[in-house]
Amino acid sequence: MSTTWSVDEHLEDILQAVHPLDPIELPLPDAQGCVLVEDVMVPVALPPFDNSSMDGYAVRVADVTGATGEFPAVLTVIGDVAAGSAGLPTVGPGQAARIMTGAPLPPGAEAVVPVEWTDGGTGGAPATGMRAASAAPEGATGEVRVYRPAEARAHVRARGSDVQAGDLALEAGTVLGPPQIGLLAAIGRGTVRVRPRPRVVVISTGSELVQPGEELGQGQIYDSNSFALAAAARDAGAIAYRVGAVTDDATTLRAAIEDQLIRADLLVTTGGVSVGAYDVVKEALSSVGDEDEPGSGIDFRKLAMQPGKPQGFGSIGPEHTPLLALPGNPVSSYVSFELFVRPAIRALMGLKDVRDIQRPRVRAALAADKPLSSPAGKRQFLRGTYDAEAGTVTPVGGAGSHLIAALAHADALLVVPEDTTTVEPGSALDVVLIG
Repeated sequence: MSTTWSVDEHLEDILQAVHPLDPIELPLPDAQGCVLVEDVMVPVALPPFDNSSMDGYAVRVADVTGATGEFPAVLTVIGDVAAGSAGLPTVGPGQAARIMTGAPLPPGAEAVVPVEWTDGGTGGAPATGMRAASAAPEGATGEVRVYRPAEARAHVRARGSDVQAGDLALEAGTVLGPPQIGLLAAIGRGTVRVRPRPRVVVISTGSELVQPGEELGQGQIYDSNSFALAAAARDAGAIAYRVGAVTDDATTLRAAIEDQLIRADLLVTTGGVSVGAYDVVKEALSSVGDEDEPGSGIDFRKLAMQPGKPQGFGSIGPEHTPLLALPGNPVSSYVSFELFVRPAIRALMGLKDVRDIQRPRVRAALAADKPLSSPAGKRQFLRGTYDAEAGTVTPVGGAGSHLIAALAHADALLVVPEDTTTVEPGSALDVVLIG
């Protein structure tokens, strides 16, 4: 392996070392955002019984055939059927049962006529609007006039019309979002076997860093990286813990990292990985991997990319917890997160397809007034906005790795290959969609 790593080599090294978390059984509310590890079959049909899709009257088709406004079908109302009703009345010839949406279709009934097609049991004109809603008080019996015919199964949701018993509800590898949680609840699953959401601890370093809300002193800046990276980790599907900025002291940082191992499936540091005199992360972690922790160790390397040249990756502690050390410039750290940390989080979740692990990519034409320049031998990632309708991408801000305001207005990264030094307007580029 060469001294300088490519972006692809670094990512491959990370994904080969990061393994999915062990499965656990979780209650449905806690399983949101997790990945299924087993196929889930449907134990009961949905819906489990024929039911009404309208408020109205359950009738026999023959009794309303030919019904019109001038010559309505007059039926005897034998009772009410509400959602959850038991002991359903049997609808015989010349009879109807008042029925509510979602209520089971009673025996003998073949269709449902909406209340708007009737007089609502009032003996007058068709019920509409507020009158339809208030007509025929609950429990009322008597007669109802039906002004329109209904075909068999009209306004009836058939048993099993959603899913049948024995169908595959969800397959292994599915990320559980709100609709999937709803389906699991609907088929009676109270718990589900999943890989848990990874716990990611983000630690920023730098004696110059001050927490937002505090007063800045001479030479100080606000700690933005830990907030941005923790938010990015949550967006990727993780449970994120943010640790306040640690001063430029190797012993203090090493202790802070070791303190976090108990709650971390992945550690992310930002800052202190280049070649300066105060590169505290390199100093603190360069000794990791001694005889007390065989197999551990952090490798600090240079990548052929801009921004984000200095990177570190390895594992720490008795559980060999993965650690990614990112540069400290805001844009460098965020671009590095999207390219390397996000895929690691998704791999820990148990996702395998590259489309699930990495951000989506598209080809787009460069919309710019002048050519873009890029350093030879480096893959450059520039911020931009993507127009899907036009198929274009427009650069936002400059190439500086400190330009966080431009990053906040970008929804894409323009990718300039290593062997390209100039990109003319209108040229096609790979675009990483981060919005």
